[in-house]
This record gives sequence, C-alpha cells and structure tokens, in this order.
Amino acid sequence: MPTQKKILIVVESIDVEDSSGSKANVALIQNLHKAGFEVLVYHYTRKEIQLPGITCMAIKEKRWSGLFFLSRMERYIRTFLKLSLSKPLEKVFGFSFTLFNDRNSIVTALRKIEGFNPDLVFTLSKGNSFRPHHALLKMPEWHYKWIAYIHDPYPMHAFPRPYDWVEPGHQQKRNFFLQVAEKSKYAAYPSKLLAVWMESYFPMLKGKAVIIPHQLQDEEYKEVKTLGVFNKKGFTIVHAGALMSARNPLALINAYCQFLKDFPDAKTNSQLLFLGSKSIYTPTFLEVRKETPQVYSSDANLPFEIVLAIMRQASVNVILEAKGPSSPFLPGKFPHCIQANRPILLLGPFYSESKRLLGNDYPWWSEIDDQKRILLLIKQNYLNWLENKAIRLNRPDLRGYLSEKFLKESIDKILTDSPINREY
Repeated sequence: MPTQKKILIVVESIDVEDSSGSKANVALIQNLHKAGFEVLVYHYTRKEIQLPGITCMAIKEKRWSGLFFLSRMERYIRTFLKLSLSKPLEKVFGFSFTLFNDRNSIVTALRKIEGFNPDLVFTLSKGNSFRPHHALLKMPEWHYKWIAYIHDPYPMHAFPRPYDWVEPGHQQKRNFFLQVAEKSKYAAYPSKLLAVWMESYFPMLKGKAVIIPHQLQDEEYKEVKTLGVFNKKGFTIVHAGALMSARNPLALINAYCQFLKDFPDAKTNSQLLFLGSKSIYTPTFLEVRKETPQVYSSDANLPFEIVLAIMRQASVNVILEAKGPSSPFLPGKFPHCIQANRPILLLGPFYSESKRLLGNDYPWWSEIDDQKRILLLIKQNYLNWLENKAIRLNRPDLRGYLSEKFLKESIDKILTDSPINREY
C-alpha cells in the first residue's frame, strides 16, 4: 500500500466569514484532505478554528518584540493623533511593521514543528498581504518543495486595467515577489489566464505553473433560514459578494428596471438582490429602492451558509467583473455558482477566466456595460422561468474540473515530478 503523502498548509486565515479568499482556502484544504493526503494546517487566523478530520494549529502573534512595539506605536498614532504613517513607512520599508512581525510569528511557529516531514508545503494568502509567502522565504530548507499559491496578481501595479495603480513601496513589493518567483519550486494559480499574466511580469515563474482552481465541495443540501426579503418562489437574480468600485452594477440595475417596465407583472414575482457589505454604490441602491423595491442590497456581509443557500435557490446567479480588456481572475464564488446549478449571468470582458471555462458559445454572457444585451438576457431567463422550464447549468465537466479528483491528479503529477501544465 503506497505511503500517504503529507502536505503542510501555511495559510493566512481559515475563517470562512472574513473574506472570499478564506472561503477558497478552506475549500482547497478540505478537498486536499478528501483526496487522501495527510494535511497539517498552520493558520494565522488568531483564533481557534478546527476543520473536520484535519489538524489545525493557530499561530500566536509575537507580542514581545521590537516590531510588535513599533506596529502598536504606529496604530496608536493613527488612532489618537489621527496621523497615518502607513504610506511613508511603506515607501521606505515596502511593508508595514505589522506584516514583518506577523511574518516572524509564522516563522517561529513553523520552526517548532516536530514529527511531521511534509512532502509539499503550500502557502495560501488572502487580499494583497501574502504573509505565508513572506514567511517561507525565511525557510530555505523547504524551498525545494514549496508551492506558492498566487490567488491574484501582485503587486497592485501588475493588476489589469482598471485596477492598476502604484502602491507605496511598490519596488520593494516587486522585489519580494521576485524572490518568491525564484525560490518557490512551483507556482499554483486558480486560473490559467492568471498564470500567463503573472509570467509576463515575472519570467522566472515560467515552467513552474500548476493550475489549481478554486474548489467545489459536494455537500449534502440542508435547509437554512434565509433572508426574509428573499422570495424563493419568484424569479430572483442574485449577485453575491463585494462590489469593488470597478465592478459597476449600474447597467445591470438599469436593465432590470427596464425589464420591469416591459414586463409589469414581474413587479410582483421578481427581484434583484445584491448580497454583501456596503460599497460606493450603496447610495445608488437606496435611491433605486425608493421607486423599485424589487432591487435589494444588504448593508453588511451575511453568514456564508445563508448566502450559499440563497444562491442555490436563485433563478439566476450573477458574476460581475470589472470593465477592462481582460479579467484573469477566477472569482472565489465561481465554484458556488457551478454548485448552485443555475444559469450564470456573466458580466465581464470577453477575455476572462470565467468565460474561458464556460466556453465561447456560453449564451448568458455580456459586457458589463451593455445594457441592451443584459436586458435581453434577463428577459430570456424570465420567459424560461414563466414557462416552468427547468433551467439548469448542467456542467459536469466544470464540476469535475473543480473537484478533489482533478486536484489529486494535479498534486500527484507534482509528487511524481511529471509535467504539470495541464490544458483545460
């Protein structure tokens, strides 16, 4: 019987309620476990969290260090003197004192590991901090088995338009990622387009790519109490997730309002829901609701299980991407949309990972600002709903691609040191 392979996961957070990145990280960890690997998780969530059947160790923050003192001093100055030092400090050091102290906290915890010799070491982060990657750079003894997971472009000036802007300390941030590109054995990405994108900025990443998409988890459906405003018997269009400034929902909102004018009966049996925290579009939502109460937006993040339950019962789920020439991201909610098995209204660039996976002939796609086409797609889905047609996404190919089976195949290729760039 073959020996069970061991994987050490160094992850920023495993709290599924704090971000979409953490949800994706937890799904990957759990599917690695389901795929038959022995998984040990060291996480910097700073609270005790356990995942079923997986050993999870919460890393403690180093609170007796010069960096901790400097980080708290900077915080006190910001809080009590209303003076932010973050930008000038990052211009000099590239990163905050807090990040440096967090990195050292992670390194200290990892150096205490005994009795677990991993075959592979994954670093998983969220947002733009990449704290576990900072830590692994300080541990050269693991570089030959290090898989640096790159969930988004980095640094910010490497983002596609319209996101690209230059951060304070951008050169130090680039130097940091040059080291990650050089020292890591493999670079894992949730998206094939992201791998190509990052290799254009960091040529040393070429030949290291392995595509590990955000994971789908087949869980038994259970009844969950949802929002009182949610009409599960009606025609409901749902956008779940944060609305960053570049993810402009105005064309979708205007198309839906026009749809209600063209189909007055839909005022009693349809709704457009935005589930997420407040955004720059919140005032717009409040104005729209005065005349169109069918449009609803939450003013805070909802528990993950509630959002997932609504997505599974929605008529249509929306993926909203920024207006630009390309979107190399694979949205964290993409597996949830596939799992919900409802039509996905994909609003984004022609060149996007979501569109690449759904296919060029996918019928429910539009540019984010093409109000006429969005209106047409809403009407088509509504007419199908009226006729009681069982509209389902039905993409077993994508379910397989996002499954632990495909994940195991990808990891096995790494462990046998065979070619890892697999087309999809």
